[in-house]
Amino acid sequence: MSLPPVRLEENLRLIGHHGLGDYPNLGEGMAVKIAGERRYLYAANERSPGAFSILDVTDPAEPEVLVQVATEHADVRANSLALHGDILLVAKQTEHLGLQPAGFHVHDVSKPAQPREISFFDTSGPHSKGVHRVSFMDGRFAHLSTGAADFEPKQHPKDHQFYMIVDLEDPAHPVEVGRWWLPGQRKGDAEDFERHEDHDFGFRVHHTMVYPERPDRAYLGYIDAGLIILDISDKSNPRLISRLDYHPPLPGFTHTVVPLFDRGLALVSDEATGDEGTDWPKRYWIMDIRDEKNVVMLSSFPVPDGFDELHRIGGRIGAHNLHENEPLPGSAQLVNTAVATWFSAGLRVYDIRDPFTPKEIAAFLPETPEGQRGCRISDVFVDDRGYIFVADRANGGLYILEYEGPIPLD
Repeated sequence: MSLPPVRLEENLRLIGHHGLGDYPNLGEGMAVKIAGERRYLYAANERSPGAFSILDVTDPAEPEVLVQVATEHADVRANSLALHGDILLVAKQTEHLGLQPAGFHVHDVSKPAQPREISFFDTSGPHSKGVHRVSFMDGRFAHLSTGAADFEPKQHPKDHQFYMIVDLEDPAHPVEVGRWWLPGQRKGDAEDFERHEDHDFGFRVHHTMVYPERPDRAYLGYIDAGLIILDISDKSNPRLISRLDYHPPLPGFTHTVVPLFDRGLALVSDEATGDEGTDWPKRYWIMDIRDEKNVVMLSSFPVPDGFDELHRIGGRIGAHNLHENEPLPGSAQLVNTAVATWFSAGLRVYDIRDPFTPKEIAAFLPETPEGQRGCRISDVFVDDRGYIFVADRANGGLYILEYEGPIPLD
């Protein structure tokens, strides 16, 4: 297989690539299933016409597309998916409020390359776009960023997503068991909040992360509301533990929170959304969560070399997403290193053994694919063999890297 041209490889080597045909735009959802001696990668698409693809990645140098599933129409996207065992959840979010399908599909993937739909959980409504992100780490409860038929934002339509917990004990009949939103977000709330004067991305949840190590805690990236930790020991009544909001003075869009429980740390990203860095700084942060009622920001990842030049090239640039340490077979568990995407600044690997001084130890940046401004390196998954799967959300498809850095990827 011929490989695309590469602009930068430092301690990372491109060993495999797939353009994914008519579905080259990958979103922010990848998962691996191991079946016998074969490995299957499930990858969500950022927008239509693709919903998700299934690839055989047993040989990372020769990825093979087995199945590609289309969206229902041009105004729906399947930006996120989650896998546990034989159950695959695929989010559906519409481009405009009030459309369908909005919610998530439940698939049986006991035959890995033959997904069979079991059910659909509907979260559509006049003020809803459906599910943006879904997490499913314990195989029982799905954790969503979503709208709903009975949820109307108080201040602005962009505040439409809140946190919902859905029980999938019976995958054919998913049932909502709990929800939480920022007080003042929903119409009828007595509370209120001030909006960011210069950068208003919305007061809505983006990422909802619940790990089996702490099933009583939810870690939320809540866009303009910052990082939120919830007590979900009673899933019917989530309760706020703490909120760290640093917007303003920073421009907002808290995206992902990845806790490192044994170290008492969390890795946090703020998503870049502006072309040529117009909403900079959008960075990665290391936070101390040992006292979860008093979260402290310790440091940020260093800015990639040549960042000013990459700004001039154009395209979205800044932080987006990290390897999320899904506690599942096939997924690497990284506690001393972090792997992060920077859109048009590519992929970077960091030594975070000293949380006060994270150091870049590896970098990868492909040449910009034809038909786009700058790369859109948006998501990453590291498997337990150490291979790094990297997604471009525009035209680049899937890149597969081998790490050759100075310290272990652990």
